[in-house]
Amino acid sequence: MIIYRSTKDGFLNDTFGHDIEAVVLAAFAARTGHRVTKAEMRAWKESLLAMAKVLRDDSIPTDCGIAIEYVIPQTAKRIDLLLSGIDERDRSKLIIVELKQWESATLTRKDGLIRTRFGGGEADTSHPSYQAWSYAELLRNFNEEVYSNEIPLQPCAYLHNFVGGEVLNDPLYRPYVEKAPIFLSGQQERERLRAFIAQHVRRGDRGSLIEQIENGRIRPSRRLIDALTGMLAGKREFVLIDDQKVAYETVFADAIEVAEGAKRVIIIEGGPGTGKSVVAINLLAALTAQRMMTKYVTKNRAPRAVFEQTLSGSYRRSQIASLFAGSGEFIDTPADTFDALVVDEAHRLNEKSGLYANLGNNQIEEIIRAARCAVFFIDEDQRVTWNDIGRKSEIAAWAQKAGATVRQLTLASQFRCAGSDGYLAWLDQMLGVRDTANPVLRADEFDFRVLDSPNEVRRLIEERNLQSNRARIVAGYCWDWKSKRDPAAFDVVIPEHEFAMRWNLAQDGGLWITAEHSVEQIGCIHTCQGLEVDYIGVIVGPDLIARGGRIVTQPEQRSRQDQSLKGYKKALREQPHAAHRKADALIKNTYRTLMSRGMKGCYIFCTDRETAAHFRSRIA
Repeated sequence: MIIYRSTKDGFLNDTFGHDIEAVVLAAFAARTGHRVTKAEMRAWKESLLAMAKVLRDDSIPTDCGIAIEYVIPQTAKRIDLLLSGIDERDRSKLIIVELKQWESATLTRKDGLIRTRFGGGEADTSHPSYQAWSYAELLRNFNEEVYSNEIPLQPCAYLHNFVGGEVLNDPLYRPYVEKAPIFLSGQQERERLRAFIAQHVRRGDRGSLIEQIENGRIRPSRRLIDALTGMLAGKREFVLIDDQKVAYETVFADAIEVAEGAKRVIIIEGGPGTGKSVVAINLLAALTAQRMMTKYVTKNRAPRAVFEQTLSGSYRRSQIASLFAGSGEFIDTPADTFDALVVDEAHRLNEKSGLYANLGNNQIEEIIRAARCAVFFIDEDQRVTWNDIGRKSEIAAWAQKAGATVRQLTLASQFRCAGSDGYLAWLDQMLGVRDTANPVLRADEFDFRVLDSPNEVRRLIEERNLQSNRARIVAGYCWDWKSKRDPAAFDVVIPEHEFAMRWNLAQDGGLWITAEHSVEQIGCIHTCQGLEVDYIGVIVGPDLIARGGRIVTQPEQRSRQDQSLKGYKKALREQPHAAHRKADALIKNTYRTLMSRGMKGCYIFCTDRETAAHFRSRIA
């Protein structure tokens, strides 16, 4: 999606003949239905005016294409400015311009990171050249028009308020500055940028290339499980952007630098699709390459099973076992046995371990004790069972008891749900997880559908699955698992629609989401959390209904075989209000997690008609 598109002449007219920030704001509101902050308005005004002064020269074709705020497919990131035209070899060419209002910066020793001042103080962030280059790589990876036609992309960065570039051009950043040149404040730098643009765009194309790119087909991002082997072999399978890059480099530096006898705990918070697992696996690979004792830890078996299966063709079983661990494996581990433990899905950690939850003291405490550097990736709104204790405050409290230094980071860049922050915010609002500014979902934000029959969900998911085996059906745990004992029995049965399917087969275990023919079964929260598909079908059971315009949960409608709410009845007798509140949150979190497993689409069927009508009423 592009917010504003024109030619050089049109852009200059909108800048000098009107208020360019008002023109862009009107286009932004029309395309997204939202507004922006005053700070972003000021940034548009200053940066776009500076860019207009560069373009106001006869050396640059009047009919070259201009686009402002291009939303990169499969992410929520926006490229500030694009220029398109024809180069000296008669090829269509695209220039990517990252605009910054920075006035100062300081050097870091972290790859691709620099330190500058923001509204809340100084912080590490991506070097502008790295940022521009990484955005170009994302376009190459996602946009079929770009990669099929091998369209040349030339990234650069323009810091129109920055005087003196010694820090920005430090040898540490040279690999990225060479790929994406940087231009600073002043007439001489303006002329350099002007010559740079004129060199790459000899003739205009009236924005035809930009239009092709905007309308180009989007291929799905490479899945983590597909890229895992290459990452552990040291290949750059994913280009980390913005806060992902900051988190990765910060943790890597901390893990390397932590002194013997000291402890460090890092808490990294991020919602669905922010790249938590991508960053975690990158860290596992990088720290292992440094010959550091490192493990990737999850409580949930499914991600580990999928990762281990993926690696089985390239690594010995003993090597694989040394890389992955369950969260309950550190009960008797001596202090500082590991240099680093990378804990994914930390919200799923439990207090006790073992089959009967009677071993150890506390999984968070045990992990912190076992490693000099413990890294916890967390999304508190994905706690889905009564025994999940993973909270930032809980981790910080145990870190303090261990005398550890605590650092907290946040991941915000979306890479799931078509990169739609809007869909995920709407989902939170719909389910009553939290109030957001997204009460209505725009039809063009995400392929979300409310269907009249579970058979429609099944048909659509089976069709989508033919493309790449990346579509699955899941459901709330409201039906008993009869087929576990009687293979001929059906589990999820909805008689009024003549619908019957089985829960995921026991032999698939944690591999259900990738197993051949598993599209014929229904998965649950335990077999899909921490993993993703392209399309997810969700059967919403009677444990979540809408009444009077709001979502209501019914814990008593859960299957008696489901262990997620084990402890609810006892708590209900002792503290009924607190028990209701906790069960309500767990059920909503479950459906939030299920409905955010699809990167490209989510199709739901509600067993309750009023609930289906409620969801439909919130879609524009």
